[in-house]
Amino acid sequence: MLQLQHIRAQKEAFIAALKKRNIDAEPLLNQVLDLDEKRRATQTELDSTLAESNKLSKEIGMLYKSGKAAEANELKAKTAELKESSKKLGEDLNTLATELQEVLYQIPNIPNALVPAGSSEEDNEEVFREGEIPKLIEDALPHWELAKKYDLIDFELGVKVAGAGFPVYKGKGARLQRALISYFLDKNTEAGYTEIQVPHLVNEASGFGTGQLPDKEGQMYHVTGDNLYLIPTAEVPVTNIFRDDIVKVDDFPIKLTGYTPCFRREAGSYGAHVRGLNRLHQFDKVEIVRVEHPKHSYEALDQMVEHVKNLLRDLKLPYRILRLCGGDLGFTSALTYDFEVFSTAQDRWLEISSVSNFETFQANRLKLRFKDENGKTQLAHTLNGSALALPRVLAGILENYQTENGIKIPEVLVPYCGFDIIS
Repeated sequence: MLQLQHIRAQKEAFIAALKKRNIDAEPLLNQVLDLDEKRRATQTELDSTLAESNKLSKEIGMLYKSGKAAEANELKAKTAELKESSKKLGEDLNTLATELQEVLYQIPNIPNALVPAGSSEEDNEEVFREGEIPKLIEDALPHWELAKKYDLIDFELGVKVAGAGFPVYKGKGARLQRALISYFLDKNTEAGYTEIQVPHLVNEASGFGTGQLPDKEGQMYHVTGDNLYLIPTAEVPVTNIFRDDIVKVDDFPIKLTGYTPCFRREAGSYGAHVRGLNRLHQFDKVEIVRVEHPKHSYEALDQMVEHVKNLLRDLKLPYRILRLCGGDLGFTSALTYDFEVFSTAQDRWLEISSVSNFETFQANRLKLRFKDENGKTQLAHTLNGSALALPRVLAGILENYQTENGIKIPEVLVPYCGFDIIS
């Protein structure tokens, strides 16, 4: 959530910056400033009314002590009016504060200067590419056919149990899935991230804290009886650990990693681009989250990008990195790099990670602060990234490592799997 004082000071700059997102933000920002002006005026009036009421109460006490009961009673009538006025002003203030918050929740983050202009994923900017695209055997199969051939994943059984988008992993498919989770967690902890296990459901405050609510309410599974939400990513519960906290400056950098299943209601349309593991309602992901001093958050973002690069290098999967344009940038992000693995059998790129800096946007919602060297309270910066999302990594391994004799296992995963080929 944008900070009010920054909107007041930089309204025109914010309007210009949000045009990168193809948004005309002027009406919303004007509405924010109008509500804020009314709220501050109401607060001033309330403070003045309360001060006058307190002053009269003291005078009434003095009058009673002086035996001037008649005059005291006259003032009591006036204080009763002031109390009624204070109550009404308090109610108005709460209404204005709620309305202001609701409008602020509608405004996305300001894009970083590096974010390219653009309206869709076609305008994203490729900034890096690495790895050799393998030459596959004749009649190479996409992963959903390989999964069926080697009895690794049963998509139909998932439909029977839950519905489309909920695959059942079997045998070596399940072991490979578990191997990837363990491998990613081990690599993350080696890089200084503390492993953490978190709830898979969150309350409404957590959804608002990291920006999934109200922006993506329709994309989240809602447990209505308890007003809880199934998490779309571990980012939500991990980051919300620090909601309403004032962390110590000496604690930076705060680096956490966690594995969770993720649940997302939207699963896309029909067609090959969403078949198999390409898009799911439930999938596994290992996440990295950082809480940083504002001075160091972009250095941290670069470190996270390098870390994900190393994971893909170890798996020997061809990949590229995209800097997302304004039109494709997530609501809460200031700058995002997407990683995509090339699926040779599908002849297309598959997104497998997003690494983002949210600057103070989430921290302002979360009230996640720290005291700087001068003792002043400031908002921290939050970052997160997939390290990595499993479905498309698994799809890339199955497709790119297929041979005439079966599917080879990347060398780094063999100790985790206990086998080196699926045949």
